[in-house]
Amino acid sequence: MKNRKLITSAMLGCLLFSQSVIGSCMALSMEDAVQMALVNNPDVAITRLNEDMARAELKQQRGKNSFSVKASANFSDSDNNDNGWQYGNSNGLSASLPLFNKSNQNGIKEGELGLDIAKLKTQRKWETMKLDVIKAYYDALEAKKQIGVYQDTVDKYAKHLTNVEQLYSAGSKAKIDVLRSQVELSNAQQSLIKGQNSYDNSLSKLHNLLYLDYNEPIELTDDFVYESFTSDVSSCVAAAMANRKELQIDKYTLQQKELAVSSAKADYYPTVNLNLNAGWNKQVVPSSDNHTYTATVGASWNIFDSGVTAGKVDKAKAELESAKLALAQDESDINLSLRQNYNSMREAEKRFKSTQDAVKEAEEDYFIANEKYRAGEGIMLDIIDAQTALATARQNHISAQYDYARYKAAVESDMGTEVSPSVTASE
Repeated sequence: MKNRKLITSAMLGCLLFSQSVIGSCMALSMEDAVQMALVNNPDVAITRLNEDMARAELKQQRGKNSFSVKASANFSDSDNNDNGWQYGNSNGLSASLPLFNKSNQNGIKEGELGLDIAKLKTQRKWETMKLDVIKAYYDALEAKKQIGVYQDTVDKYAKHLTNVEQLYSAGSKAKIDVLRSQVELSNAQQSLIKGQNSYDNSLSKLHNLLYLDYNEPIELTDDFVYESFTSDVSSCVAAAMANRKELQIDKYTLQQKELAVSSAKADYYPTVNLNLNAGWNKQVVPSSDNHTYTATVGASWNIFDSGVTAGKVDKAKAELESAKLALAQDESDINLSLRQNYNSMREAEKRFKSTQDAVKEAEEDYFIANEKYRAGEGIMLDIIDAQTALATARQNHISAQYDYARYKAAVESDMGTEVSPSVTASE
């Protein structure tokens, strides 16, 4: 099973990663982070183990419909009416082969479908894990950018407070301006502290997804780069209906339920078995004058069972109908999720473009307000309003960038875009 030591080997020994170490920080690109999670995350490992369980189940089902051989040996020691002890043994071999057993045959088909389902679940886990990592990566980048905005606000208010104190000492400003500047600086410092905590929590979440030691410092080397998304929503929905693993799983499950109905009806039919038996006694191996060989073809048929089989059939049919509804529901849910993420992506794209100009305008507004105040022509409220507008514009611009990136990744995941690890974890 993979463990934390695998992380080191995956980072240093594989061609998978192009990571370098800057000082004491691990340089981590987006692709590096995704691949590390696909290889190391325990949730991925648990999902892949379900494939092994499905293979084992299929092996059992195939075994039920194949030869089985049993050996027996009995040793005895008896005294009958004080006539002396008599020793004896009896030995036997038996083999059986189902010639016709519809339930066994359906079980094999169900097992094969079960293995296909397990593989699809692993593939979907890779896709959702990639999305989780991308979101966490962008969350951390956004939080770091927000810290820059908070820090800039603190610096501006600190500089403004110094200016106000100087003007107050010169007698050109009232004490209330100094007090208000101190309050605004304190409020800005609170936002900076919260922003730093948000960044730390985002990094912790990323560490968790990568199954990386929380004390391991990382440096995120990628950043937001705008890439247009040209597909319309109808094309995206069509891709999702064709590629989403959940829908294929539902279809395979539907086939399993159909087989379950057939298996339940199997009790209405006879079963036919071939049995071979060999027996001998009072010696280790059979001889020409001490053996019994028997070959039997037997059939059994449950003619009446007081409605037990009928009940099984009714239950299997109900489960089949439930599987049909589950498929329809998943199709509807996937359609809805994709449309919502697509619309949110387009909204973020518009916000991203519109906030670019807003930041420039807010910067100019702040500069004017600050200079007017220094010249004695403005009031304290102008400074506060201009600074608030500037910080808000910058935060909106940052949020729009990363909202677009996250929703774009969500749309691609909703479409069922293929994902796979570049390397596999050691067992």
